Amino acid sequence: MPAGGATRPARGRLLVRRAGPALATAVSLALAVGGCTRYDTTAPSDARAQAGADHPAPLGAVDCRKVKCIALTFDAGPSGNSPRLLDILKEKHVHATFFLLGKKHIERYPQLVKRMAAEGHEVASHTWDHRILTEIEPDEVRAELNRPDAAIEKLIGRRPTLMRPPQGRTNEEVNDICRELGLAEVLWSVTAKDYLTTDSDLIRKRVLDQAGRDGIILLHDIYKGTVPAVPGIIDALKARGYVFVTVPQLLAPGTAKPGTVYKP
Repeated sequence: MPAGGATRPARGRLLVRRAGPALATAVSLALAVGGCTRYDTTAPSDARAQAGADHPAPLGAVDCRKVKCIALTFDAGPSGNSPRLLDILKEKHVHATFFLLGKKHIERYPQLVKRMAAEGHEVASHTWDHRILTEIEPDEVRAELNRPDAAIEKLIGRRPTLMRPPQGRTNEEVNDICRELGLAEVLWSVTAKDYLTTDSDLIRKRVLDQAGRDGIILLHDIYKGTVPAVPGIIDALKARGYVFVTVPQLLAPGTAKPGTVYKP
């Protein structure tokens, strides 16, 4: 089963295009059977601008208005590969954002969830069962989102404010439910399609070829080739002048607003 970044030609597949000036949101088109569903996405730079030019960055935080930031995110964990990944991130002094799955992941590796939070990573949700949210009933969507959030809160003492919809597939109804539950949705701009290959060099190359300022990198630590690619990705992007941040840091001094879909 492809995880967060596996987008297929199917009902609800997203085609995203940017429109308007810097402060305008991008209009996203989700193609579905019988027509198109429209919803907006907000770029990190727009989230920062909405906070106001005079709004200071949080004390001690990177100011992505002034430096070249990029966010490293991982979907569908924790897994048996996560301890090595966390060791690498600690060694490289990089904080990431983890969109965690509930079934067979949060419930199987609770100590890794605690470690992620303790080491300064952002802990977020990728649903409980990886069901496609645009294809299920509203009450089922709520359950898919509430169950992992409750499990994470029990482990780390705070409820996630970010989620990533499986396969990036969302619509206005999902947006409304996320708003109701206090969740912002986070998509991506860089994908290595690491669910299709175990070639770590290829994964590294794909990320580096797509990387840009304010980028959000999608990887999966559940796949064999991914974690070995991470040191090279970090080193190469640092050499290009990038600073690694979590998704909330990328948006700061703006904050993630429930019901909003964020995409570079």
